[in-house]
Order: sequence, then C-alpha cells, then structure tokens
Amino acid sequence: MSDTGTAAWAALLRVHAALVPLLDRELQAACGLPLTWYDVLLELNEAPGRRLSMGELGQVAVVSRTRVSRVVDHLAAEGLVTRESNPQDRRSAYAVLTEAGRARLRAAAPTYLAGIRRHFTERMTAAESRTVAKALEKVLAELPPPPR
Repeated sequence: MSDTGTAAWAALLRVHAALVPLLDRELQAACGLPLTWYDVLLELNEAPGRRLSMGELGQVAVVSRTRVSRVVDHLAAEGLVTRESNPQDRRSAYAVLTEAGRARLRAAAPTYLAGIRRHFTERMTAAESRTVAKALEKVLAELPPPPR
C-alpha cells in the first residue's frame, strides 16, 4: 500500500473513531437517543414497509451484527419497534418501525444532521465532499457481500 493509501486509511479510521462518540454524545444529550438506536431506526424507516429481518438489519446497520438483536430488544422495550415472527421461517423475526419510532427518529434528525454538518461536511468544500463520497462508494461497491 502506498504512503498515500495508508494515510487515507488511517485518516478514515481516526475520523470515524472521533466522530462516532461525539455524535453519540450529542444525540443522547439532546434527544436521549444513542447513535446505535438512531442508526437502526433510520435503516428501518428507509426499508420497504419499514421492516427488515434481523439478518437484513444486521447487514445494513452500522451496529455489529451480534449487537443488532440487543439494540432491537431495547428499542422494542421503548415502543419504538416491534418484533414480528416470520411465518416462512419460525427461527427468524422482523423488526418493524412503530409510529412512535418514526416520531422519535424525526425529532432526533435535526441534531444528527447538524452534527454531521458541523463536525464533518463543513470542514470540506463541496467538491471534496463529493470526492470523499464517490471514493468511499467505490470501495463499498467492490467489497464482497457479508457472510450469512
């Protein structure tokens, strides 16, 4: 790997390590919502029918696949999601976003988006933001699918 490639990778890791806890603290202080909860609610909100199987949720959410079930348990206890059994496969279940979950997501969105803007996108020009997005999407497109 070139020095430039190593530097890009190291910068990505440092930015991620610095911003995730910062955004988490801001969301929790303003909305009482951990970033992992916000991420799961966001993925469910964008899913068809606002529902995903636990396996699908584990693949798309930023939270680790092993933690997604625990996060869904917490969200269900708060009434933000429900679990539905899968009639085709009794071993699996769906996480379904509730109206209360959508309302909580909408209430937290301004804090989340302001944090991204303040701590990330305002630090770059629009052209730099497009370049970063394009480069990272290119990397994602080339990755093998996650194991099932």
